[in-house]
Formats: sequence, structure tokens, C-alpha cells
Amino acid sequence: MGKIVVSQNITLDGVVQDPTGEEGFRHGGWLDRDREGWAKVGFDEALGADAFLLGRRSYEFLAARWPSRTGEWADRLNSMPKYVVSSTLVDPAWNNSTVLTGDVVNEVSKLKKELGGEIVVAASGHLVRTLMEHDLVDELRLMVYPVVLGAGDRLFGETSDKTCMRLVDTRTIGDSLALLTYEIVRDAELAAGSKQ
Repeated sequence: MGKIVVSQNITLDGVVQDPTGEEGFRHGGWLDRDREGWAKVGFDEALGADAFLLGRRSYEFLAARWPSRTGEWADRLNSMPKYVVSSTLVDPAWNNSTVLTGDVVNEVSKLKKELGGEIVVAASGHLVRTLMEHDLVDELRLMVYPVVLGAGDRLFGETSDKTCMRLVDTRTIGDSLALLTYEIVRDAELAAGSKQ
């Protein structure tokens, strides 16, 4: 059984919109600190992943950059299996890419059953919210940037129910970033914990 791991760059106030400043968001470009540490974490994450799962926009953003790059990180990303959730993408150009069409929840549920190891969801905010809403996420890795934007698309919006998490790791990256890792606590675990 695969493990869905959400990997996000996020501000202190929960914004995930336009970290590189290429989307035209007025507060975009906030991913500007400790790039070397950030890159090391990204490379290590790619080495530990069995596949990437992406929404169409994030897929197209990454597919426009990585195929032409060289080096170990590029080699890993270019060779690993990539799954993109899309109703419009027909012919993905990035090596080892498969388009998942149809019902997102069913397709990702099947993917979790078929694959072992980590299935990393990078960026893909809309997809992350759908996966969270349907209890398909197992772990969150949040690279927290010390900035408050006050506006922008946030990782979490309104949900139909609460989601409990357990902090399993914290790391300081460089002199200003925090990498927080949470695992999702399922209802059965909560019930067992309340009986103790």
C-alpha cells in the first residue's frame, strides 16, 4: 500500500500561492531564502519517493523546467513515475508520466493500492484539498517560510470535518526555514488513544 505524502512550501499564514513569483500574484516570489537547504531537502525527498502525484498546473510548471536540466536531482525526477490528475491533459510530454482521468478519489485510491512506498504530492493545492477532504493523505511535509502575506490562496480552506495530525519531525533548514512533518491521525487511532 502506497503512502500519500504532501510536500508544500508554505508561509506562516498558510499561503501556498506563487512561491516563485512567476504567476503574477502581487505577493509572489516569497520562496527566496535558504535555497541551498531547500534544494537538499527536495533532492532527498525525490530519492525517497516511488512516484510523484501532481495536479495539471503543477505538472506543467515542473515539466517545463526539469526535462532540460542535468544532474542527479534532474535525473531522478525525469526518470521516476509521475501521475498527473487532469481532465484536459491528453499527451504528457515529461518522461514516465501517466494521466489519471475520471474520478480523482477513485483513481488515487487505486494508485495507493497499486504502488508501494511514498507517492509525493508536490505543490498542487487544489488536488491536496481534494485528497485531504477524502482522507487519502497520510503525511504532510511543510517547508515553512518566515513571511506573512495576508492574502493569497491557502493550503487549507473550509472542510467538512476536522483532521487531526501528529507532529513526527521538525528540522531547521538554514537560518530561517522550518520543515514540519505531520502524520494524519485516523479515527481508529483517536478512539484507541482515548481509551488509554
